[in-house]
Amino acid sequence: MNAAQEILPTVPQRGPKGLLRYLSLYGALVRNSVVREMQFKVTFLLWILVELMWFALQLTFMSVLYTKTASIAGWTKWEVIMLAAFSNLVQELFTGIFLTNLTELSELIRSGKLDFMLLMPVNPRFLVSFRKVDLGAFVNAGCAIGVMVYAGQHLHLDLNLARIAGFASLAAVSLLIHYSLAFMLGSIAFWTVRAQGVIWGYYNLFNIARLPAEAFKGAFKIAFTFGLPMLLVSNVPVKVLVSKLDSPTTVLQLCGMSLVVFVLSEWIWRTALRQYTSASA
Repeated sequence: MNAAQEILPTVPQRGPKGLLRYLSLYGALVRNSVVREMQFKVTFLLWILVELMWFALQLTFMSVLYTKTASIAGWTKWEVIMLAAFSNLVQELFTGIFLTNLTELSELIRSGKLDFMLLMPVNPRFLVSFRKVDLGAFVNAGCAIGVMVYAGQHLHLDLNLARIAGFASLAAVSLLIHYSLAFMLGSIAFWTVRAQGVIWGYYNLFNIARLPAEAFKGAFKIAFTFGLPMLLVSNVPVKVLVSKLDSPTTVLQLCGMSLVVFVLSEWIWRTALRQYTSASA
């Protein structure tokens, strides 16, 4: 039996009522995650500490580089620290909301637990993407915001409501790209059974986003701008924030890329579901 046949005819509830339904469901999932995390308080605190130490080491490395130069690829010390902090913010938000869920997709397929999600009257992609929350990542995201505020003070940013709103919107677009790419990689598990290593490899590769795009040249820059748009994800929002954006073209590239990768991830997901054979078949 093709398990996808059980859910493809289902029409999700739309409009305000549908949105409220999903928000209520997500609230219940978050509460469940809080209960689960609090059962292992020591592990929770240690993971936060490890992540904070790793972030501190990155900032220290950036600071050491600038003891010998005033700028790198046209970026000053505090601009690069702002870039690194924002990149860490996106990564921590991705970790808190999506990472655990996407790395567990392979196990859901292998064990047959995905079958039960496909039978529920809820969009299965929503359940696969949002069923668990990593609370510690949100603590680390708050620290990244603190570093951004501190860097902004050193940069004497002239902020207004329009610039802040534009930055926040582009940050959301960046997170959408990060999620869509990882979701596509996670969907490989329908064909390979295990894809955790691929997702973790992508997650570690995202460290490239902490560096100025101007520092890269040639095929490498093209690959990480249009293939895996990691340089767009972090550089464009920060350029808007610190007034380094030379042309609106890069903003259009970022928004266009978010649409392309999300649609592609949805197509891959639906294709995988259509050929998915229930583990209980």
